[in-house]
Amino acid sequence: GINNILSLPPEMEQGKIIVSSDRFQLTLLRLCHQILENHSHPENLCLIGIQERGVYLAERIKKYLTEMMGNQSFHYGMLDITFYRDDFRRRDTPIKASSTQIDFLVENKNVILIDDVLYTGRTVHAAMAALQDFGRPATIEMLCMVDRRFNRHFPIKADYFGIAVDAVDEAYVRVNWKQKDGEDKVLLFSGKHD
Repeated sequence: GINNILSLPPEMEQGKIIVSSDRFQLTLLRLCHQILENHSHPENLCLIGIQERGVYLAERIKKYLTEMMGNQSFHYGMLDITFYRDDFRRRDTPIKASSTQIDFLVENKNVILIDDVLYTGRTVHAAMAALQDFGRPATIEMLCMVDRRFNRHFPIKADYFGIAVDAVDEAYVRVNWKQKDGEDKVLLFSGKHD
């Protein structure tokens, strides 16, 4: 809906909350309902969280979907794209791989890749390359909490998103998770932020 699209002035203050913890929960539930609307055969469904922060979102989606679907099962995994990134060999410091945990083939399955923020699309592009090691999916969709619609580098879109943010390039969006950061919320920072 139109309420999920936010345009922000460049002079916004530090750390503005754009999704509060109350709304956060509702947003996750809405995303789950959208998945169920589009996937009538959950036995062919694979949720795959992209390490590291995409896994926090994937775990929550998995939890709610499991509750909603009763005893119907679906596949769930975690994907580490460290060595598939196109900037892997261009870094000054070595990067360590966390871990991929996918103990099923994605052959002919409907895969939903999950990450917290979709921005340039490079992470999703790398995830699609990494997925090829596990078979050839029937379909691949993308779910994110925050869709930053400007500055995409690849023709990649979010099929499911919590909130769309149209902000200047320097702005930084961070998704905080209760299990890691103490509270569920989405924050927007102006200017560069590490």
